[in-house]
Order: sequence, then structure tokens, then C-alpha cells
Amino acid sequence: MEDKNNFTRRDFVGASAATAVGLTILPNQVVSGLGHTPPSDRLNIAAIGVGGKGHANLKNMKSENIVALCDIDWKYASKTFEEYQSAKHYKDFRIMLEEMNKDIDAVLIATPDHTHAVCALAAMQHGKHVYVQKPLTHTVFESRILLEASRKYKVVTQMGNEGHSSDNVADVCELIWSGAIGTVEHVEAFTDRPIWPQGLTRPTMGMWLPEGLNWDLFIGPAPMRPYHEAYHPWNWRGWWDFGTGALGDMACHVLDIVFASLKLGHPISVEASSSTFNNESAPNTSLIRYMFPERIITSKTKMPAVQVSWYDGGLMPGRPEGLPDGIELGEGKNGVVFHGSKGNLVCGNYGSKYRLLPEEKFTKMVRPPKTVRRVGTSHEMDWVRACKESPENRIMPASNFEYACPLNEMVVMGNLAVRMQGLSKKLMWDAANMTFTNLSDDDKITVTNGIPGSEPKKLEINAKQYAAELVKTNYRKGWNLNI
Repeated sequence: MEDKNNFTRRDFVGASAATAVGLTILPNQVVSGLGHTPPSDRLNIAAIGVGGKGHANLKNMKSENIVALCDIDWKYASKTFEEYQSAKHYKDFRIMLEEMNKDIDAVLIATPDHTHAVCALAAMQHGKHVYVQKPLTHTVFESRILLEASRKYKVVTQMGNEGHSSDNVADVCELIWSGAIGTVEHVEAFTDRPIWPQGLTRPTMGMWLPEGLNWDLFIGPAPMRPYHEAYHPWNWRGWWDFGTGALGDMACHVLDIVFASLKLGHPISVEASSSTFNNESAPNTSLIRYMFPERIITSKTKMPAVQVSWYDGGLMPGRPEGLPDGIELGEGKNGVVFHGSKGNLVCGNYGSKYRLLPEEKFTKMVRPPKTVRRVGTSHEMDWVRACKESPENRIMPASNFEYACPLNEMVVMGNLAVRMQGLSKKLMWDAANMTFTNLSDDDKITVTNGIPGSEPKKLEINAKQYAAELVKTNYRKGWNLNI
């Protein structure tokens, strides 16, 4: 049976024709030209981290020149090496950037979270455009550094939250901005992640290194520990030293539409509760509440303060009133509920399968005019397009660092609340100074040590100092983020 209220495509088309007259938003392939790309017009791309997501990103850039591939695990990356046989192979990205500096225009970075910032900064310092997988960084401080660097080195940037380039994001933003569901003061977002191990204790013993793996380079700026298959490949996501858990992995997808449509900026407070966890590994489930202040959009437009609630590990918000029985909330167990003063909007990642509720209220609604640029190509190729354009005529890609760094910062600071929940109070955030304002020198927090033993060891530490270390982690000797 056809969905009677599928606002993703058809229902608004006829009604919106009159409102769209006079407004033309060209997709990028029209702007940049169609057809075959001569070799001289191709971008020379190097990639760091090509065994996993980087492999998929490269497929969407296959029209360009892939000149260098870098991975700390050549066995894991062997499939990608075979596909791009003309590319030079490296294990250390720093050596690659030095040796091939004149031959590289742009760099794709798809390493574990904790090395995104060091790789991206090094590439920008060599004058290279960068595409960095989500989450953009491991910490709040790293997000600030990458934003500062992108402005200093004037390169084209893009975070790999690929759905941000979809038409659905533009559609939902325009609906929210039009006032279709009124003012929004509460949003709920959810994911079924993690689908990798979390809530773990550190392995008791190390393992022999697999052939082709440079463990020192995998560790990068993190504290050294013996190799174990519990960390690499892929399972690094659940470990605090390397990944950012379910929140860091999925919120750059799920919360993207919330951040964009409500123009959120920095939160003023955050609090969390979760299943049992320790200082080694993220919890299996968590609930995080962010509070954002009133936002002044223009001299005549403002948005009210809004609470954003995040659920992961299978936790879910209640079904909103008006959602028909048998209809999934969100899409694939990931989604968002916007609670508006005139109605609700529910959707999946990046605004997919969006619905206005109650349905009967919106059946005759006229779609608002299109005001958001439609990308018209893949997220990766939108970045490639911008890299090729002259700076004076350049249209920056959809998730460039001016947008992506604040979004990512909001996401990863949620992990601060998870790790600080032992204080049993809402944390008040001073974004300008990257600090919690309601922590005193006398505040103590108890953390559970995730190193194996007969009993989990609980440590009482200074909460203010602990928070500062989570905002800006200390790098291992030999690694830094000096602009």
C-alpha cells in the first residue's frame, strides 16, 4: 500500500511549483561540467587508512588520480593496494607527505579516531585539501585545532558524514525553518549501536604482532600498550584511547540533521547516565542530554532553547503520537524525533523517510521554497569539485570544517558527560574556554579501572583535573598538534 504521507518526494512537488519559480539551485555536476574528465583535470589524491572505510571512500573518488596509499597494516589494506597498483605504498603518513609533497593535491583520512587530527593537521600544513572520516576528531580540543588550521592554511575540507550531502537534509532543514512544526524545544535521537564490543577490561596479555602491522604507528599519540586483536582491526571503536564509542561513531550521522536544522552551535550543559563502564572502554548503553541556549538567527528570527536527548545501545524514546501502527520509528533503528509546538517530525539518519505528524494536519501543506544548495553528486565528489575550483569562485563542500568542527565537538563532548557521570550533576559548559564552570577544586570523582584484577579497582581523583584531561588529552612523546 502506498504511503499516504510520504513527504520525501511526491506530495510537495505539485504544490510547490509556484513557490519555486525564479529560484534555480544547480547541482554541482552542472556547475563543474559534465562528461569525461581529462587526465590534466584530475585531482591527485593520497589516502591514509585504506583497509576499512577508506576503501569505500576511494571507490567514490575513482575518477581521480589515486597516487599514494598509506596504512599501518599492509595485510589488512592489501585489497585496496591491489586495486590501485600505480599508487605508491607507505606505512607512515609523515614520510608519505614529505616524499610526495609535490605530487599530492589532497588527502583522504580514514584512520581510527585518535589519529584523525594528527594526520589532518600534517596534511593541511603541507597545503593539502583534506577529507576526514567521522567523527572528525577524538576530543573537543582537537576539533578546535582543526578548525583553526583550516582557516590558516585555506584548504578545502570535508568531514565524512556522507548523508549531509543528501537532498533529505535540505528538505528537512527547509521544513523546520519554515515553521511547519512550530518551535522546537525538545529533540530525541537514537541508535542501536554499538555493534562492536564495549564495556571491556583491558586484555591481560599481549599477542604476537601480525605480519605487516606497524603497532607503534597504530598507537600514534595514545599511550603505548601491547598489541592484541581486541583493538585491531575494527574493534578499536569501543576503547577510549582509540575510539569514541557508539556516540562518537553514530551521532555525526544521526545528530547531523538536528545540528543543521536547529543551528545548534555549542551546548551550555550536558549530563549522562549509562550501563556499567570503566576508564578503558565505553559503556554498552547510554542516555545523554544536551541543553542549547536560544539562538539568534537573524535580526527578526530566533530559535528557542532546546534539549537534545541521545539514546544508544538499544534504548529508545517513546513512539510519538500520530505515528501509525506498523511504521518503524526512524530507519534501521536509527532516527530522530523533533517535538514541535505545531506537530512532530520523525526521520531516520540525515532526514531519511521523514514524516510530519499528525498526518492529517499536513496533507494539504505546501512545500516551502528551496533555499539550500542541492549537492547533486556524492559527498566525496562534492569535496573533489571544490578542491578543483579556484579559491575566488569556490563553493565549499557541505560538511566543511566551519560546519563539521562544531558538530563534532558537540558529539564528542557527550563522552565527557558519560565519563564524568560519577559526579551526579549536570555539567555546565563554557564553550569559549572549553571548560566546565561548575567544577571546583574540591570536587572528586570515582572512576573504575579497566585493568584486569580480582576486583575492579575504584580510584578517587580530582574531577576538575580529570575533565581537563578529557577535553585535551596528553599525547605520547613524539606526537603533537602544533599549528
